[in-house]
Amino acid sequence: MEYISRTDHDGIARVVIRRGKVNAFNDNLIDEMSRTFGELAIDPSVRAITLTGTGKFFSFGFDIPQFLGYSKEQFTRYLTNFTRLYREIFIHPKPVVAMLNGHTIAGACMIATSCDYRVMVSGKARISLNEINFGSSVFAGAVEMLKLLVGHRNAEAVLYSGAMYTAEEAHRMGLVDQVVSEADLESVVDHIARDYAAREPDAFRSIKGLLRRAVAERIEKTERDSIEEFVKIWYSEKTWARLQGKTIHG
Repeated sequence: MEYISRTDHDGIARVVIRRGKVNAFNDNLIDEMSRTFGELAIDPSVRAITLTGTGKFFSFGFDIPQFLGYSKEQFTRYLTNFTRLYREIFIHPKPVVAMLNGHTIAGACMIATSCDYRVMVSGKARISLNEINFGSSVFAGAVEMLKLLVGHRNAEAVLYSGAMYTAEEAHRMGLVDQVVSEADLESVVDHIARDYAAREPDAFRSIKGLLRRAVAERIEKTERDSIEEFVKIWYSEKTWARLQGKTIHG
């Protein structure tokens, strides 16, 4: 694969996002992630998964410059695949631990919230659902997963403000589960993954389904409408002007 790598060791699969400096999401990357998680779901040798990025970025979210050249139909197709991916991770039969090695912004934050556990590096890294800052909305699934983690009032604060949170701030509100130094990040995540891997797989899958299936079904009913509304706002005159003025991914 071009943008996703996978390595397996002692029943734990490490999935790494590798796309340029900021690991921005585009069609091919999302397709590769979906294919990888599909393979992991049916691989009997894998008992736990860790997901991370390269360098100082978990991911900076959507590749906005690339999407500026998309038609509404092309962009809607991408968003449909992207939201399907985070739902696949959200109800994945194997435990998924997000190793947030750096900035985790917008769409990347959505992917992180779909995982079972999030460990974030301390320091300069920020995590955010900052869509409102450039005039964009979010998706029904992103809102449901966020509320599940941080509660309704904190979800309002995250989404209405578009704030860029430090790892410590995110931990206090429940957006991440643990904050560690860069030096300890890999070993801590490996320990957590091993702990998950020690659980009886069928029991874990069943309990995770009981915890998340009702939320996933609720998302399924409203996601399509939220994508349509997202596209309508994205291509509105004011938001389009803001997006064209951006020089970084988001």
